[in-house]
Amino acid sequence: MLRHAVREHLGPESGDAELCVTELLANVVRHLGEGTPVTLRISGRATRTRVELTDPAPAARPAPREAAGDDESGRGLALLDALALRWGVSQGQGTKTVWCELDPGHSRRGRVAVITGG
Repeated sequence: MLRHAVREHLGPESGDAELCVTELLANVVRHLGEGTPVTLRISGRATRTRVELTDPAPAARPAPREAAGDDESGRGLALLDALALRWGVSQGQGTKTVWCELDPGHSRRGRVAVITGG
């Protein structure tokens, strides 16, 4: 559902943004459980597209790790790091937001989408 929402908002050039959202959501499901409520926010500006995924677990901070060649997981944040111009984590009151910024080819300037799910 979220990948479709990203594609609908950003258009056919949304592949990297869709992949980033998938990786961020996979981290939420893996570490907090399926059905955890999240809010996805996508904002586009002239210089970059910002993708934010907010969840209700401020203490569960993502940490990059080295995945061995035969590991089936552990590459999500490395992939995010490779695709994004920059990424980080913001703490809120009772929430955490993991965000990334992508190059301008991924944006429809000035549009904002907010999708909530769980």
